[in-house]
Amino acid sequence: MDIVQIDLAGKKQVKDFINLPFRIYADMPQWVPPLELDIKRMLDFRRNPFYRHSEAAFFTVYRGHLAAGRIAVLNNKRYNDYNRTKTAFFWLFEAENSHETTSGLFEAACGWARSRNLNKIIGPKGFTPLDGFGLLVEGFEHRPAFGLPYNPAYYVPLIEAQGFKVESEAVSGYLAADTQFPPRIQKLAGLIARRRGLRIASCSTRAELRALIPHLKDLYNSALGGTTGTTPLTDEEVNNLAKSMLWLADPRLIKIVMSGNRPVGFMLAYPDVSAALQKTRGRLFPFGWLTLLLELRRTDWININGAGLLPEYRGSGGTAILFTEMFKSMRENPRYRHADIVQIGVENENMQREMRRFGIDFHKRHRVYEMNLYSNSF
Repeated sequence: MDIVQIDLAGKKQVKDFINLPFRIYADMPQWVPPLELDIKRMLDFRRNPFYRHSEAAFFTVYRGHLAAGRIAVLNNKRYNDYNRTKTAFFWLFEAENSHETTSGLFEAACGWARSRNLNKIIGPKGFTPLDGFGLLVEGFEHRPAFGLPYNPAYYVPLIEAQGFKVESEAVSGYLAADTQFPPRIQKLAGLIARRRGLRIASCSTRAELRALIPHLKDLYNSALGGTTGTTPLTDEEVNNLAKSMLWLADPRLIKIVMSGNRPVGFMLAYPDVSAALQKTRGRLFPFGWLTLLLELRRTDWININGAGLLPEYRGSGGTAILFTEMFKSMRENPRYRHADIVQIGVENENMQREMRRFGIDFHKRHRVYEMNLYSNSF
């Protein structure tokens, strides 16, 4: 077994790193490949804005000439500055069912982190706050929403055997278009909107959506409200988000809560293109882009993957407005019959309780792990 820190200028090593999951998931029909352009951008020091402020290393385990495992380890300096920590992230972990392979990968990743005076490692956690996070621990029978991690069940004992403990969890829920939305919530949302002078701004064209994108950055960063464990978005990260959003979005699914001319909340939803990525193996060229465009027009799934209010608008019924808009996104677009509501932190018990009352079934769970780099315990 050889452990190699890959040279991102080496085409074969990069190709091995990118292609390994296709062998790991060969017999798992639920898995959705990432967009090939996205994974290549992650590995490109010139195109990924992460490398303007931070650093990363990528390791591959080889058995003979065959890649058997991989991992990325990140030193996100903006995260550490914002949260006053010395934390590494692990990300893009894939491996055969082998404790030896997994141990080799984490020894390399943890050694790299220690050499930078980092004292804790958490993950799976990606390059930006907008990356799907965590290890799937429940819901293996379901196809993941676009951009969310999927992994074999055997990853759970492999990672826990390294000494990792649970840091946090998030659940994802299923919403059917024929779910009955409680009239009292809809009535409450209308009453609160009138009382507080709130309205919903939505888009009908991509040009209108493009004009709203700067507001989304300000809203996201303001909605952090001093919370820990995340990082404000940079202009470059938002520009990358804008490119993806404008390519994939149905503008009618993006909602902004306005108070006068001031945006105070948002809800993001996208058509799910997972089926197209499975067909094209994540490739857009030469003809994958056509399959993706067709899927955008015919998919009956959406992913509701972002919602928030400024701190002063939370409570006192403000979330009722977001719940109402979530259901409207389904009802106003009869093509959409199913929705994945993705990654709500388990600590948000009130929101989960309300959603269960609406008939939302939380059917997937992702877990983020942590480990002290010097004592292997917490």
